[in-house]
Amino acid sequence: MRKKIVLPVGVFLFVITILSLIQLKLDRPFILAERFIKGAGWIEIIILAIYGSVVSYNMQFPDKIPRWRLTTWTIFSVVFFSQLILGILVSDKFLMTGKLHLPVPAIILSGPIYRGEITFMVILFICTIILSGPAWCSHLCYFGAIDGIVSNKGINRGSLRSKMRVKHIVLLAIVMLTIIFRILGIDHLFATIGAIAFGTGGIVLIIIKSRKNGKMIHCILYCPIGTVVNYLKHINPFRLRIGSQCTFCESCSDVCRYDALSLKDITAKKPGITCTLCGDCLQSCHVGAFYYKFYNFSPTFSHKLYLFISLSIHTIFLALARI
Repeated sequence: MRKKIVLPVGVFLFVITILSLIQLKLDRPFILAERFIKGAGWIEIIILAIYGSVVSYNMQFPDKIPRWRLTTWTIFSVVFFSQLILGILVSDKFLMTGKLHLPVPAIILSGPIYRGEITFMVILFICTIILSGPAWCSHLCYFGAIDGIVSNKGINRGSLRSKMRVKHIVLLAIVMLTIIFRILGIDHLFATIGAIAFGTGGIVLIIIKSRKNGKMIHCILYCPIGTVVNYLKHINPFRLRIGSQCTFCESCSDVCRYDALSLKDITAKKPGITCTLCGDCLQSCHVGAFYYKFYNFSPTFSHKLYLFISLSIHTIFLALARI
């Protein structure tokens, strides 16, 4: 049990350190509570550090991962959208920059192309992939949390592999349309309407398809950022592998909402391209065949390091990731 304490203590200290540096070094208050009451930011930092340590402790147990991940992901989404609504209706202090930006994940990709500049969100996104691979799509995306909640209420049905070309078509279409908008000098208003329409289409897809299929249709096939993550995640050294003790029972396929564990994937001893290293499959395997891999370190160390990085980022983003 003592070994289980190391990770939460590490997350607690790391979150405290990073958020304290932000609190001390930045002139404009980034911690939400500090924007309303001077000194209250320190209380928020302590609360978030405790939150991160509690989550990291519980997610060391495979049977608790699915429930805790979905719960914390839901918290992340609720906090994000609550601050958006309050920023619009109450005070711009709830917005990170004081300016309103569309909360549509595709904007992370199309926005810089349209404006011809790299934004803070793009830098944040790339840094996250470098540090934790695909954790963006399993712990940090405000839209993904909605897809996860809805799909979790459905029965996992069949494979989407025959439709994988759709994700590449959507990505190409978004990039090409954005380039055309920029070349033609399409007014910002029309570009905004297009982004809103795309985001609304994603919500409709989640409500209609994700629940019916029991899979995260929006994240797997529709979201261009999800497709970017599917490929860029390979610059990160974390991997999920399947050991030789696997009996090919396919129990893991039934719990994978990302459609990353077909029989072909299991036979190849590694999840498919849409895997986000979420870890939900660990508790489904009766022989403990799944394990995390980080270079030549042990599976236990690799898993704890992945949790440390991903959950620390998740907790820090709770304090900072406002639009």
